[in-house]
Amino acid sequence: MSSPAPLAGRWRRLFAGVLDLVIIAIVSTPFGWTGWQHAYDAGRSMWGRMPFGHAFIGSIIAFFYFWLLHSYWNGQTVGKKVFGMRVVRETGQQATVGQIAIREAVRVVLSWVCCVGALIDLGWILFDPRKQALHDKAGKTIVVDA
Repeated sequence: MSSPAPLAGRWRRLFAGVLDLVIIAIVSTPFGWTGWQHAYDAGRSMWGRMPFGHAFIGSIIAFFYFWLLHSYWNGQTVGKKVFGMRVVRETGQQATVGQIAIREAVRVVLSWVCCVGALIDLGWILFDPRKQALHDKAGKTIVVDA
């Protein structure tokens, strides 16, 4: 299976992702500002306040940001638009709403695995011949030049 456009570069994907995460952080911060919960810190043997609300709200906003923009804005987010890329099916056709939902759900789940999941997900791009992250593989998508 080959795509009609060349695969997007790894560095451009990184910079586009950073831009998208900055946008998500700006949008989600007001909603999670007071989202502190009590949690037990076994290392210090005491209860402390942890910012769980913001991470949860941020994940929800991130899912909808990536899902809606990739699904309804030519396979692009703001970051991908700025850096000239888009998400398509592995065949090169436009990705479906369902494929994008699976892709983004896997991204969110991996990001909740103590940040290690997100690093493995994104690190996969470095070794994969089609430059696919794990969330791309789950959604059967690739990122190509727009």
